Amino acid sequence: MAAFTYPAWAWLHPHFGFPFHRVGERIGMLALALGLGLAARPLGLTDRTSFGFGIPRRRFLAEMSIALALGVVSMVLVVGLMTALGLLDWSAEGVGAADLVKIAAAGLASALTVAFVEETFLRGAMHGAIERESGPRAAVLLTAVVYAATHFFASHRIPGAQVTAWSGVDLVTGTLELFSRPAGIADAFLCLFAVGVVLGAVRALTGNIAACVGLHAGWVWVMLTVHGMTQPLRSAPLGFLLSRFDGFTGWLVLAWTIPVGLLLRRFYAGRGAGGRPGSAKGASASSR
Repeated sequence: MAAFTYPAWAWLHPHFGFPFHRVGERIGMLALALGLGLAARPLGLTDRTSFGFGIPRRRFLAEMSIALALGVVSMVLVVGLMTALGLLDWSAEGVGAADLVKIAAAGLASALTVAFVEETFLRGAMHGAIERESGPRAAVLLTAVVYAATHFFASHRIPGAQVTAWSGVDLVTGTLELFSRPAGIADAFLCLFAVGVVLGAVRALTGNIAACVGLHAGWVWVMLTVHGMTQPLRSAPLGFLLSRFDGFTGWLVLAWTIPVGLLLRRFYAGRGAGGRPGSAKGASASSR
């Protein structure tokens, strides 16, 4: 991004008018895709199983749907807790039934897109490669760190009139600016790390990312819908339980994630590989 954004922008902007930061974001995505492509074969990521898609499509969709429901229910419960503690303002004007349907539909589309992309890369390819080299525990913890960190990449904008040959460096610095104030994001980072651990544990237990996609999408769907209908009450006596980062993740959701994660671990340990009830025992027996 630092090296190639300026020359790419200088070439494209006169013809298409692309903003500088948008060119930089696309170069970052392209670099990530190329890096994954180059690393895939040496790391043994050459089949569907390595990317977390090693079960039949129908079974994948069924497990994803079950997890989506679990994600929605668990997140709705924590939203109810936030409301009971006086942390959310639901008095937004002009939000009717039609608006709610639009917000929910848009939120579901965004949630599924985010979940598929992030889970394929993190709990799919990255988890699969690390687990093969260093075992499931390292895969769960390391992907959780990356998962948490990626949420704090800021969208840094540089007006076209201010772009210089060094603006690529400025773009990267601005993108990572939140990390220069770690105390301000500590609660949200730890919360997202815990969520990443839960998703990684589910991936390790099931051997695929179907449940990870469903859980992730369910949580994000509720969050986006709530964001569209409420405002966080940061001045409330318990306002510190919501992060300053997004007004949602924080100490309360972190505390909630621990028991939810333990329940999900127990649930998916019983379902086992492929998400079939009792398949863990069957897999163990066949390996013996």
